[in-house]
Amino acid sequence: MLADRLENPAVASNSAVQETFGGIDMTVRRNAFGRQVDSFENRLDFNGVNLEAVFIRAPEAVQVGPDVEVISTVPGADPSSRGRIVAVRQGNLLATSFHPEVSGSAAIHEFFIKITRGDA
Repeated sequence: MLADRLENPAVASNSAVQETFGGIDMTVRRNAFGRQVDSFENRLDFNGVNLEAVFIRAPEAVQVGPDVEVISTVPGADPSSRGRIVAVRQGNLLATSFHPEVSGSAAIHEFFIKITRGDA
């Protein structure tokens, strides 16, 4: 929803093409990790905190602009790559590919509060 661009926008039955709210200079690939049956959990480093992330029909940021901070990645198919981008920040906007509300950790919510206060 926060991506400025979609690599593969959904097309409704009336031929309307999915739009985004925008705000983060990135291109996102919808359902990049597969369909709902392909949901998975993965440990990752989120801004210095090691946590379990739950991915359900997860998108991936495939390109980010120069003002976008990559906060977290998961390993990609190529071990020499930086990984697949799953959390980003631009200014006071924060986007994740996973569902922080089901992880049992408040770390992401706390980080977002710090962002809104101007503390991060």
